Amino acid sequence: MVKRLDYSHVAPDGSKALGDVYAYVMRSGLQAELIELVYLRISQINNCAYCLDLHTRDLIKKGVKIEKLALVQAWAEAGPLFSDRERAALAWAETVTRVADTGVPDEAFAAAGEAFAEKELVDLTIAISLMNAYNRMAISFRNTPQAVLEK
Repeated sequence: MVKRLDYSHVAPDGSKALGDVYAYVMRSGLQAELIELVYLRISQINNCAYCLDLHTRDLIKKGVKIEKLALVQAWAEAGPLFSDRERAALAWAETVTRVADTGVPDEAFAAAGEAFAEKELVDLTIAISLMNAYNRMAISFRNTPQAVLEK
């Protein structure tokens, strides 16, 4: 994979704006591990190699066990490996990421609303939207995963 361009160099103000949203999400009060699990799942759905590598590494640094990481894409079948709150966040991330297909149905909204307070749900949705934007930037401009650079 050859990087097409360095968008943070070409449009530093736009990159900073995305970074400011990232900082907001990390200060929102949502648990960092929960956010990273959501980011990983979104990156799986979007097939973003750069972000898959990045968020897997971040979760390992946070002490998440490899068994859990291996089952993020099959979280619904992973039983008690994921908490109820993690399961709700992952379900919400999937339906919002696939908005063109799902339309984000009322049942999904109700289920997410049972697990998260209104502000938490808004903040979670901001995080989901941000990761979808980052995935699109990384895929479009071919950001190289760290794992490839280390070879």
